[in-house]
Amino acid sequence: MVHLYNLHPFGSQQVVPCRLQPERFCGGGPDALFVAAGCKVEAFTVSGQELCQPRCAFSTLGRVLRLAYSEAGDYLVAIEEKNKATFLRAYVNWRSKRTENSRVCIRMVGHNVEAPFCETFRDQMSIVEMPLSEAPLCVSCCPVRGDLLVGCTNKLVLFTLKYRIVNEEFSILDFELSLIIHIHNITPVEISFCVGYVAVMSDLEVLILKLESNSKNGESVNHHPHKTNRPMNLAEGISNEALQLESDDFVICQKPIELLGKKSEQSGISVTLESTGLDDEKIKYFHVQHLLYRRFAPDISSYVLSDDIKLHSLQLLPIYQTGSLTSERKNSSQEKELLSLFCFFSLPHVGYLYMIVKSVELMSVYQYPERSQQAVLTPQFLHVITSNYLQCFTVRCSAAAAREEDPDMDSTVKACPPVSMDVCALRIQLFIGLKAICHFKNHVILLTKADPEAIPERRESPKRFTSRKTTSDKLKTPPVAEAGWNLYIVNTISPVQLYREMVDYSNTYKTAKTQSCIHLLSEAHLLVRAALMDASQLEPTEKAELLEAFKESCGHLGDCYSRLDTQYSHLALPYYKMSGLSMAEVLARVEWAAEDGSQKYERGLIFYINHSLYENLDEELSEELAAQVVQMFQVAEPKQLPHILCSPSMKNINPLTAISYLKKLDTSGFSSVLVTLTKAAMALKMGELDMYCHEMKSYSEMKLVCGFILEPRLLIQQKKGRSVPTELALHLKETQPGLLVASVLGLQKNNKIGIEEADSFFKINSCNHYGLICPWVNILISSDSLADKNYAEDLSKLQSLICGPSFDIASIVPFLEPLSEDTVAGLSVQVLCQTRLKEYEQCIDTLLERCPEAIIPYANHELKEENRTLWWKKLLPELCHRIKCGGEKYQLYLSSLKETLSVVAMELELRDFLNVLPEDGTAAFFLPYLLYCSRKKSLT
Repeated sequence: MVHLYNLHPFGSQQVVPCRLQPERFCGGGPDALFVAAGCKVEAFTVSGQELCQPRCAFSTLGRVLRLAYSEAGDYLVAIEEKNKATFLRAYVNWRSKRTENSRVCIRMVGHNVEAPFCETFRDQMSIVEMPLSEAPLCVSCCPVRGDLLVGCTNKLVLFTLKYRIVNEEFSILDFELSLIIHIHNITPVEISFCVGYVAVMSDLEVLILKLESNSKNGESVNHHPHKTNRPMNLAEGISNEALQLESDDFVICQKPIELLGKKSEQSGISVTLESTGLDDEKIKYFHVQHLLYRRFAPDISSYVLSDDIKLHSLQLLPIYQTGSLTSERKNSSQEKELLSLFCFFSLPHVGYLYMIVKSVELMSVYQYPERSQQAVLTPQFLHVITSNYLQCFTVRCSAAAAREEDPDMDSTVKACPPVSMDVCALRIQLFIGLKAICHFKNHVILLTKADPEAIPERRESPKRFTSRKTTSDKLKTPPVAEAGWNLYIVNTISPVQLYREMVDYSNTYKTAKTQSCIHLLSEAHLLVRAALMDASQLEPTEKAELLEAFKESCGHLGDCYSRLDTQYSHLALPYYKMSGLSMAEVLARVEWAAEDGSQKYERGLIFYINHSLYENLDEELSEELAAQVVQMFQVAEPKQLPHILCSPSMKNINPLTAISYLKKLDTSGFSSVLVTLTKAAMALKMGELDMYCHEMKSYSEMKLVCGFILEPRLLIQQKKGRSVPTELALHLKETQPGLLVASVLGLQKNNKIGIEEADSFFKINSCNHYGLICPWVNILISSDSLADKNYAEDLSKLQSLICGPSFDIASIVPFLEPLSEDTVAGLSVQVLCQTRLKEYEQCIDTLLERCPEAIIPYANHELKEENRTLWWKKLLPELCHRIKCGGEKYQLYLSSLKETLSVVAMELELRDFLNVLPEDGTAAFFLPYLLYCSRKKSLT
């Protein structure tokens, strides 16, 4: 199903000032357009909203049959025809072509040019001729590496892009014939190539292969090609039978078929790799893996087979790792790291978009309202032309790539619209006489031509459709250029502008509470996400606008899922999290009462609020908002009321309001003791000791312990990452210490809190200003004896105060300056203060210098969670450096290094572990840790 909207993805347009009717055209990087007509190619400058201007022109050997541009290497390649012969030529350094009569260098591929002549190539265009044993039919340039793949009748020829270095400042672009792929039983009409992935399309078949450099399942490369000895499968049997039955009296059509993964090897298409005689070390690809084979059947419902029932617009679309592209080097595109790869191809009335790389999967099917002629796929849109319409469809590439890039996707933390979501047509724009289309950057290039009066043509025999071995039609002689044609540049509007329009459009659905609102907002979200995935091409202001739009779109989706009663209501939580909105800001967006005065809170909002209150966020709701939350749960989830009242975020709730709602609860079906304890806590907060005593005496101590286990936050709450006792816990310390101890032990036994947290709770609760002294401090102090026992006791109190929650460390540091850092006492205070101030790297340096025996206990206690990376970023290199220097502490450093390596080997993956090891280290010393790191997954 395709949703249809009437949005405006297309902006301004202009006419390209061509002198002759274009026969072929393509984009040239971010700022150029190439147009081929007759025996000439014109280049035009295309820059933003400015008018398109002629840049240069150059002659070709003959009429251009195919034209392609590679951003990697910045070269143009063409298949040209002269005197019924075809030639393959690459035009490099074309930007140096100032005038049509400027000098041009023509050289053969792989030909070593003498040094004196190399310098002349710096300022002039070069034409590289690439002779082939068979006529070239189609070409494709790898968008990542710039390698060139050429399709011939029975084979594909791969030329690797090379830079021949002349001197430190200048290199010559060249190609090297590196591989021949022999393909039998399919004749390529179009091909597409991207970092080892090869897509081949005939009139009714598509084959996708992956060339591999390592040893995996697949056919290996041979120095002399030979046909693979594979048993005849079903597809081959049908093909042979069809050839035998072909005659003027029969039309033999093979049935449609789709083979994915390893099953695609049963297609009956033989693939053999042939090296070009180079050294084995230079061979890039050794094996081929079959990924997809799909065959379509022609429509014979009219009893006459039409020439137009053919596939078109084959395209491989890569999406790269976010931020992996560097723009400094000339061949910066080689720095791109492939994240996902997609393949598109189309029949006249339906298009197919597949996701490949990790798995092969059909993502989307596009149904066109009328016969299509050509289509181009971008990370954000699919543009399709019919005879009179330019259509813009949405795509799911960014949704699939987001899941490849982020393992946290589809969790309570992050979300993304599903890949399976129905696509939509954003716009169907009237454009009379459309003939061809291409796309680059934010420009859509369209060729239009008014059709002459229809002249009936004699149809050819239908048997030409019966076999895959039939050669595709040769290009007919071009007609004489006629009036009535135009080449347009149509600019697509900015993603943020289109996003704003989609959000405004979605408001028409908001009151109706339909899935259409979610669908359109999801499309807007994916539009912004796709633009951010190519952030390397953005200006800082554009990126900032997109990031703001991304957060805003997450907020809109959170609103939808929180208000609409759907099976996906839980998605309100991750979308609100990604929006950056606080809980108070989310609650401010809630429609608390319906128009009829009734109150209904949908599952999504309840799920978000409940989960947020459990997360111990450092956000306190106002008394008004807290009261609204209590009212919400009293209506929707009354059993959760005791729990949400114990959240630190609900600190400002009016105790009287809370007790009034708690008294209304029907306690049948859940623990009434929890309700009693919550009422007691609220009574204590009001100072109503009689009510408090009454509630606490309602149950035995054992029952009360069970109630505390159900809700630990009645006793312990998290504030700014630290565990602090509640007012109820402090009161129990004075009145019922035995109940308090039993309850905390019960929490620890039932895994509600850890041993360290329980120990810390008891020490903190004994005096609010003191904290548990870090265990590594004892090791530091034990390294030197303190003669004065009173001094030792005072030092312990000072250390405990520094470890406690009351002091602002930065404000008390000046008062500690009289303590000499030369003594162990002064050193311990200094390191404690630096640790509280999160100056961990300075602490590591100090301990390694003054007391290395304390460094591992210190690291075990302090370098946790977000600071865990300091184990390998700071501690490991420091230990290695000090061991190299030797000295009397060598053995202590060596022992600490072994402990550190054990921890790092446990934390990192093998590749990352190798990267942090010193380059000049002894292999035998590090080998046991490397082995452990490589085996830990299987051990787990």
